[in-house]
Amino acid sequence: MDLSSINPILLIASLMVASTPILLAAIGEMVAEKSGVLNLGVEGMMIVGAICGFATAVETGSPFIGFIAAAAGGAILSLIFGFLTQYLLSNQVATGLALTLFGLGLSSLMGQSYVGIKPPATEKLDIPLLSDIPAIGPMLFNHDIWVYVSLALVAAVWAFLKYTRGGLILRAVGESHDAAHALGYNVIFVRLAAIAFGGACAGLGGAYLSLVRVPQWTEGMTAGAGWIALAIVVFASWRAGRVLLGAYLFGGITVLQLNLQAAGVAIPVELLSMSPYLITILVLVIISSDRNRAALNAPASLGRAFHASH
Repeated sequence: MDLSSINPILLIASLMVASTPILLAAIGEMVAEKSGVLNLGVEGMMIVGAICGFATAVETGSPFIGFIAAAAGGAILSLIFGFLTQYLLSNQVATGLALTLFGLGLSSLMGQSYVGIKPPATEKLDIPLLSDIPAIGPMLFNHDIWVYVSLALVAAVWAFLKYTRGGLILRAVGESHDAAHALGYNVIFVRLAAIAFGGACAGLGGAYLSLVRVPQWTEGMTAGAGWIALAIVVFASWRAGRVLLGAYLFGGITVLQLNLQAAGVAIPVELLSMSPYLITILVLVIISSDRNRAALNAPASLGRAFHASH
C-alpha cells in the first residue's frame, strides 16, 4: 500500500470531471421537480444523450455538435414523457420507469455500430494566467468547457429560481398547480418547458460520459448515474447549491476509491467499487430521517397530475 502515490491536485481535478455528468443531470431534474413533475427517466435520457452525442461527434468530427445533439436527444425523449404525463395524464412514476427502459433499449440499438470507435477529443480550456497558478491552476483552471458550463448552470438555475418572475411562476406551479392555474398561468406549458430543460441537461450529462469522462461507447455505460442524480436532488432538498455539493460528494468518493485501488489498499475491490453508492444511500437515509423537514422542502404538487377542469 502506497498512499503517497495519490496526488491531491490530480485527485481534485479528477473529482470535478467525475462529478460533471451527475451534476448536469441532477440540476436539470431539480428544475423539473420544482415544477411539480417527478421524472424517473433520467437514466434513460442520459444514455440516449450519450449515444446521440457520441454518434454525432464521430460523424461530424465536432464534439461541440455532439453535445448539442445530445441535449436535443435528451429533450425529445423527455417531451415524450411530458406528453404522456401532462396530456394523457399517465402515472408519472410508471412512465418515468418506462422511459428509462426505453432509453436503455434504444441506445443499445443505436450504438451497435459505434462500439470500439474513438471519438474526437474534447479540448481543454486553458485559461490564461489562471491555469499557470501553482497547484490551483492545474486543479481548477485546466478543464474542458463543460465543467465550467455545469457550474455556470447551477448558478444560473439558482438565480432564476430566486430572483426572476419566471422562477417564481415555476415554483408556484410546483407548489400549487390549481392556484397557479386560477391566476392565469399555463401550468402544462411551464411543466413541459421544465421537463425539456431537464431532458436536455440529462442528455448533456450522458454526452459528457461518452465523449470526455470515458471517451468511448459501451452499452449501459451510465451505470446508475441517472438514479444517483435523482437521489442527489432529494439529498439537496431541491436547492441548487446543495445539488452541487451532492454531485461533488459522489464524484469525490468515486475518484477516491479508484485512487485507493491503484494505491493497493487492503480493502476488497468490490467493496471499494460499491462505496460511492453505499455512502450516497447512507447520506440519503440521514437526510430523510427528519420526515417533516423533507416534506417541507419538497414541492407540494410533486408527482400530482394536473386537470385543467379543476
